[in-house]
Amino acid sequence: MARRIPRGLLAAATATVALIVPAASASASGTVPAATGPQARVFMVNPVQSSGDQSLTDGKDAASAVPASAYASAVLRNLDASGGLSGRWASVRSDTGASAKVADAASYDRHDDQFEQVMAYFWVNEAQEYLQGLGFGSELPGANDRVQPVRINQWGADNSFFTDKKAEIRFGKGGVDDAEDAEVIVHEYGHAVHHAQVPGFGTSVEAGSIGEAFGDYLAVEVGSNAAARYGWPLKADLACVADWDSVPYSGAPHCLRRIDGNKTYADRTGEVHADGEIWSRALLDIRTALGPRVADRIIVNAQFGFAPDTSFSAAANTTIATAQRMYGASAADAVRTAFKARQIPGIQ
Repeated sequence: MARRIPRGLLAAATATVALIVPAASASASGTVPAATGPQARVFMVNPVQSSGDQSLTDGKDAASAVPASAYASAVLRNLDASGGLSGRWASVRSDTGASAKVADAASYDRHDDQFEQVMAYFWVNEAQEYLQGLGFGSELPGANDRVQPVRINQWGADNSFFTDKKAEIRFGKGGVDDAEDAEVIVHEYGHAVHHAQVPGFGTSVEAGSIGEAFGDYLAVEVGSNAAARYGWPLKADLACVADWDSVPYSGAPHCLRRIDGNKTYADRTGEVHADGEIWSRALLDIRTALGPRVADRIIVNAQFGFAPDTSFSAAANTTIATAQRMYGASAADAVRTAFKARQIPGIQ
């Protein structure tokens, strides 16, 4: 699904909600990354997040446009034996130019098309590992626990989307190429998760808004969790989604959207990205109240019970009931409070 909205539809106000990255020894997923394996260069979420420099520009894909310190060395995990970017949770199916080789993954930079392939593989795998660490696929049902097909630079517009028909993700190019920003990658993966949980999810405006909101929220969660796992310093506003990808068309501080805005149900416009900022703020408030691990187990598990055309009200009540079932009355009250603060009608 498309993820662009005009700058004018971004939330006008920002609430004072702190997004705290936990210490490296206490990541929300409860897992420890493998220390050995094929090495790769990746962005630490994105160059704006890792540097805090809001003046960075795309520079026509030039390697010199971002500092070397924006990159990190990371291990490519769960690969198969093909020598390419294919493995247990992700597979780069097509690309522009030569396909990336695992053996060369530590040498690519953003000027190389292969760098975006490596980014897509690494961050899709990271997102599924995050869900696995929360118990999805073990004590909880799997949430898109399959090989996710990915196509890089196979869309000529500056946009990216998940396709229901083929259940694949396509990342576009133009401006900052989309797969250079981990938050864009994980946002689109959020749509894949929703589709796997509820095939055809998003057939109403409010359901579509929930889908966009979950993609934004998951992007922030996976990025902040990775920072904790690896000890990466994130220096920009974590509540700004896709700071790097939005550089060409947003003012500083750069944001595609925010997850900490003040929108309520009365602020709906009928545009799914804009209205999604209502739902994503509720998710952030649940996280703040319950902590990342408990919140995300509730949030993701509840989505199995959503109808494809769910309303904000129905989805909120399902999430409250899921919190009650998993963690009891106190957790359910915290979830209820978060949705009531967004003035969503019909909260039970």
